[in-house]
Amino acid sequence: MKELVIVGAGPAGLSAAIYGMRAGIDLVVIEKLAPGGQVMTTYEVENYPGFVDPIPGWELMSNMENQARRLGAEIRGVELSSIRRGSGGCFEIETVGGDAIRARAVICATGASLLKLGVPGEAEFTGRGVSYCATCDAAFFKERVTAVVGGGDTALEEALYLTRFASKVLLVHRRDAFRGAKLLQKRVMENPIIEPVYNSVVRSINGSGKVESISLEDTKTAAMKDLTVDGVFIFIGYRPNTEYVPGEILNEYGEVMVDSRMRTSIPGLFAAGDLRSDSIRQIVAAAADGATAALSAYDYLESLARS
Repeated sequence: MKELVIVGAGPAGLSAAIYGMRAGIDLVVIEKLAPGGQVMTTYEVENYPGFVDPIPGWELMSNMENQARRLGAEIRGVELSSIRRGSGGCFEIETVGGDAIRARAVICATGASLLKLGVPGEAEFTGRGVSYCATCDAAFFKERVTAVVGGGDTALEEALYLTRFASKVLLVHRRDAFRGAKLLQKRVMENPIIEPVYNSVVRSINGSGKVESISLEDTKTAAMKDLTVDGVFIFIGYRPNTEYVPGEILNEYGEVMVDSRMRTSIPGLFAAGDLRSDSIRQIVAAAADGATAALSAYDYLESLARS
């Protein structure tokens, strides 16, 4: 029996582990992949407080992981399948493979996954020109023409990163203006390698054995056109990773509903980071959520001890 199980080892989960260990909570962190979450694929982070110069995403998350481990946090590489409230108010955490962990409290911090376009050719050419991580795959497109699909912070950041390798980056967005931070927009517009393609949606990704072109539809005129590209990088948003969470605490978007203390309507069950309702999906916010959830879990465990 553990006092606390933290599900997920991204910024929220690791922050919760750091605060939980400092509070003296007997806890374990479970993570199906390597600790770090989506930030591991971010080339540079320049908006996390405390770093004068940009820091690589992997380095920031490695520091968080090492800090949690230094404090004694146990991080297990297992995948969660479900959470349910068992006898005596404790939680039964089932893992893929059949193992179970019992805990008095749980913090869900599994973040969100990148959305896919769902168009012909996307699945077929994934790994052969279609990518969801410029940091991982940009070097394969040296002196090639690439397309980035999206208009938020991530799309703009990844487009800028691609300019280190590609000869041209087509930035495809369904609206007539990008949604990302003004500073990122300024950098994009000033970069001669990036060519914005507004009011356009991808209808198919085409090729023979590898990506050769994309078919776009104009959102205003419905006119179709093909653009020759060697690679397509997709950054159109996120889906919360909440498949294992009881449906009663999810909103219409599949996000976990919490209050300002990261508490759900189920006593002892908390949520932090990108999977929660009203998340702004920023590293610093996820870390703050994790700290809040850990302190709330501590208060909850203390109330159980007094009862």
